[in-house]
Amino acid sequence: MDLQDQLRNLFPEHTPEDTPKEHIEKSIWMQDDPIICKYEKRKGKPITILEGYTGADADFKKLAKELKTKLSVGGSFKDSKIIIQGDYRDRIMTILQEKGFKVKRVGG
Repeated sequence: MDLQDQLRNLFPEHTPEDTPKEHIEKSIWMQDDPIICKYEKRKGKPITILEGYTGADADFKKLAKELKTKLSVGGSFKDSKIIIQGDYRDRIMTILQEKGFKVKRVGG
């Protein structure tokens, strides 16, 4: 006899309600220092680099995936840096500022 059966024996007129499980989204750790957003050209192609995040790498990877999805571009996460293909500094900075991050623009 499990716990549910015991409860039914104690309270026969009670009907249990199905409570929906709440989805709790894990928030990304916010930092005091600004994230550096810079522009470079590698092999003649423009890229945007984000660095300076001091939280967990898993959170930074999650942020990289979200940025790539919102901008519909390619990119990668290497050596604690997010590399986005193309010059998207302005759009990236507005997205990060809406999330509550401090962002500093470096270069051109």
